[in-house]
Amino acid sequence: MKISEIISALEKLAPSVLQEGYDNAGLLTGDPSWNCEAVFCTLDCTEEIVNEAIRKNCNLIVAHHPIIFGGLKKITGRNYVEKTIIKAIKHDVAIYAIHTNLDNIIDGVNSKLADKLGLSHRRILSHKSAVLKKLFTFVPVEHTNGVKDAIFNAGAGHIGNYSECSFSHEGLGTFKGEEGTNPFVGQPGKRHEEKELKLEVIFPGWLQEKVVAALIKSHPYEEVAYDVISLDNAHQGIGAGIIGDLGKPMKEDEFLAMLKKQFGLKVVRHTRLLQKEITRVAVCGGAGSFLVSRALAAGAQAYITADMKYHEFFDANDKMVICDIGHYESEQFTIELLAEHLQQKFPTFAVLKPDHSTNPVYYF
Repeated sequence: MKISEIISALEKLAPSVLQEGYDNAGLLTGDPSWNCEAVFCTLDCTEEIVNEAIRKNCNLIVAHHPIIFGGLKKITGRNYVEKTIIKAIKHDVAIYAIHTNLDNIIDGVNSKLADKLGLSHRRILSHKSAVLKKLFTFVPVEHTNGVKDAIFNAGAGHIGNYSECSFSHEGLGTFKGEEGTNPFVGQPGKRHEEKELKLEVIFPGWLQEKVVAALIKSHPYEEVAYDVISLDNAHQGIGAGIIGDLGKPMKEDEFLAMLKKQFGLKVVRHTRLLQKEITRVAVCGGAGSFLVSRALAAGAQAYITADMKYHEFFDANDKMVICDIGHYESEQFTIELLAEHLQQKFPTFAVLKPDHSTNPVYYF
């Protein structure tokens, strides 16, 4: 098993292009061509985590938070970041971060929060823009199914829970092969008319190279005519936060008690209770104050997140209960998510988790 194979499986789950511009996800140390002995999944990468990975013979650490976030001008061991990097490099330990790209998929970080709360009818709270593209191409009628199969297999044609979605319309195409051409139909130097189908299909932008390659390989023409345009349509599975419905209405104090139990919390920071039943809940693992207005607009009676500042609690405007459960606490099940995904993809491969919490925040 190569480290590159593990990375490929992770980036099919959460493509790196979905990370935010400020982020630094991806391979941070190591070489993707190295053989992978075992994988160590963690929320944070610290020197202690690297030591544990070494003891357990893991030479690839998959962390949610990137240990290198800003620019490093020196690596002299002055702080925990530099010490961690030095330790990893000295022991040939690769570190891969899968951060906001994992936040920005419906089956990512927030899905685990939704699982613990038993939320149904889940949907993205704030869709990420400029994700979808559309391919237009022109295919001889009798070759349309072969081209469709190829581009569908490359990942095109998904709309929500539907696959192999396309539209086609018959028309008449013309072309004339110039000197040196070898047209599939017709003769060089003569204009040819051919019954063709105009085929339209959408796909996630990060699959463009793969989809176009499949089109060209499966198309019978020597020169393939096609157009790719960007769409403003929202991808239903891509974006920040999740909102969903509880299995049954709960009183606010019952909901807070359930929250503490499900997430192993000692304390919940929250806005004042409104004496209303909670039926719809929004969640965002990690720092989620930027989604308060979205949660309100979507009709949430409770919003679960972390890292709320004092004045940001006022933004609830006495219309919902904001619950700050802590950064680590809101993302702790990401370790489980990563381990489960890799174990499913590589069932005979060793995927390990930390013996201890990396949470730097303590409560007295």
